[in-house]
Amino acid sequence: MTDVLTSDQIASVSLADADEDPQGFANELGRSFVDYGFAVIRDHGIPQDLIDSAEQKSKLFFALPEDVKRKYFIEGQSGQRGYTPFGIETAKGLKAHDLKEFWHVGRDLPAGHKYASSMLPNVWPSEVAGFKETFQELFEAFDQAGLKVLRAIARFLKVDEDYFTDTVKDGNSVMRLLHYPAQTEPTGEHIRAGAHEDINTITLLLGAEEAGLELKTKDGRWIPVISRPGELVINIGDMLQRLTNGVLRSTSHRVVNPAPDRASHARFSMPYFLHFRSDFLIEALPGTVAPGEQPKWPPITADDYLQERLREIKLK
Repeated sequence: MTDVLTSDQIASVSLADADEDPQGFANELGRSFVDYGFAVIRDHGIPQDLIDSAEQKSKLFFALPEDVKRKYFIEGQSGQRGYTPFGIETAKGLKAHDLKEFWHVGRDLPAGHKYASSMLPNVWPSEVAGFKETFQELFEAFDQAGLKVLRAIARFLKVDEDYFTDTVKDGNSVMRLLHYPAQTEPTGEHIRAGAHEDINTITLLLGAEEAGLELKTKDGRWIPVISRPGELVINIGDMLQRLTNGVLRSTSHRVVNPAPDRASHARFSMPYFLHFRSDFLIEALPGTVAPGEQPKWPPITADDYLQERLREIKLK
């Protein structure tokens, strides 16, 4: 089942195996999440032609003039929808901003939905034909792939296979289109993305085939995370780490600057940050706290935790 991509044996598995050998797949995936917080998944069901179309439209948007892109930078929204310019987001605890710009797509909610106050409406650029339709379709495809991964995680945790279905229903998930520009001059202390952990439940990432993504192992080493075109890199976020009382690891990771022979190449990727629903109470699952011990973190709602973390990374 496994095709090892690094000497540290981060799992590389086929999502098709979740149907053929559900428990074996869950165990392989879970082991990787316990040890590294990361895994690579192929055969995930997101059509390659949709991925290709999304990548093309992302590149077309980021190639627009700066003043056009900034029309979609909305003050007071914590970067949760539309465009966030180069040089704003900063990893928690760091002073040097990341060398990236990005666009956020969120979940479309019907009028009057109970989560409307915590989930802003999307904005769409008129300059790129088919942008809205393409990324609405990709958002839904990410959502479905994420549910399949969560079912396997539930099996690994020995809870009901459908445990996560309600926890993420209408969740405040965000798809991010990322552009790390080519580097034509010294960057000083800045790198493409400083070391950080993700806020959310799980992250599904397209575009990691371009070198740069690294994770920090338990013993403090930085190792590359490598995938092939079209594969998904999956990692555990802080919300799921809290829910599992640290059984599954939210691992520190970063995107380092390119080697000199790749410095003239921009880097594009598309992570999908799958979130719990806003009012879900994140507290340690039964069986994850040893007898006589207290949970590592107190209970907190998903939205309260999100707002806390957005302030820490200077988006709020």
